[in-house]
Amino acid sequence: MEVRDAFGNELETGDTVQLTRELKVKGTKISLKKGTVVKNIRLTDSVNEIDCSTKQIKKLVLRTEFVKKK
Repeated sequence: MEVRDAFGNELETGDTVQLTRELKVKGTKISLKKGTVVKNIRLTDSVNEIDCSTKQIKKLVLRTEFVKKK
């Protein structure tokens, strides 16, 4: 299974990604800014989603269409 970011780069577990747009996080008042760097991602069973953590939010699932590999 190949997981790709918004620009077609292949993602792997442990990669560092950067957000390509501002995202509001459901269930919180927090908004992640464009350009936020997320380290040590984990791939999921879905090709369109990755698991990760940020300083503000611990368990977070991001769609691959909103990230680019750094």
